[in-house]
Amino acid sequence: MKNRTAKIAAIASVVAVTLIIFIHYDIGAYLAIAHIKESRDRLRLLYDARPAFVLGAYMLTYVLITAVSLPGAAALTLAGGAMFGLVTGTVAVSFASSIGATLAMIVSRYAIGEWVQARYGERLAAVNAGVERDGAFYLFSLRLIPVFPFFIINLLMGLTKMPVRTFYWVSQVGMIPATIVYVNAGRELGRIDSASGILSPGLLASFALVGVMPIAARKLIQFYRAKSRG
Repeated sequence: MKNRTAKIAAIASVVAVTLIIFIHYDIGAYLAIAHIKESRDRLRLLYDARPAFVLGAYMLTYVLITAVSLPGAAALTLAGGAMFGLVTGTVAVSFASSIGATLAMIVSRYAIGEWVQARYGERLAAVNAGVERDGAFYLFSLRLIPVFPFFIINLLMGLTKMPVRTFYWVSQVGMIPATIVYVNAGRELGRIDSASGILSPGLLASFALVGVMPIAARKLIQFYRAKSRG
């Protein structure tokens, strides 16, 4: 009980400090698409002058904002493309977003997960069973379909029994396609007025189709196995 209380207190402290910094320095204003477009040349010059420092600061900022589920991940991804280019930007965003998402999942699990499981355990039994059976496939599908807010997925998965390690690697792999799209778009910020303008309906439909394929394939295999045994 004491260990759990200490963990919750530590998590609450980190979240509170991050929120205070975010609000005090009005970081949200710096993450606006318009501001990133205006600052593109300055950001590039800063990165050219101090690449390791800028890349490290960028990834740390991304991780913290994602970990406490603050808005700005899409804008940061665009900024990554503008500053670092496609390859470096994709690698930086891929790891920063996956680490931040995993921390957000852990925050959800330790802060409210045990309470929710204790209070609504029977109702969550089916969800937990589904996660144990197809958790990686479901999560992979959700990560591939960018119409689902990824911070919500982080928080909801924290309420399940999915292993943290599984959550991390599935998120890392599943978010790569959308990461590449956003980072690549960041290279041409002059043509973009909002994050919603990046993905066309056709591309969203393609992501949705790819996203349901793992589950469909698994169910099809199970169906044929059952039929062959019968």
